[in-house]
Amino acid sequence: MYVIRLADGTLRVPRTLASDDGRLIGNAYVEIAPGDPEYERWLAEAVSEEEFATMRRRWREENDELERAFLAFKAEQER
Repeated sequence: MYVIRLADGTLRVPRTLASDDGRLIGNAYVEIAPGDPEYERWLAEAVSEEEFATMRRRWREENDELERAFLAFKAEQER
């Protein structure tokens, strides 16, 4: 998950919620506005919405080789 910088400067920061025994409950984003004490720390990692959309599109378009490798690995494990 990525930190996403919105057009108004707000950051969407990924958060994971786990139970007391460590089981994953869920993943979500929380929004942090400029002026929040955590804002500067996350800003350095942030990508714009446009950059994020480009990364997702490229991953989908260029995923074929990775998918073939995974399927070959999976077939080998099932033997």
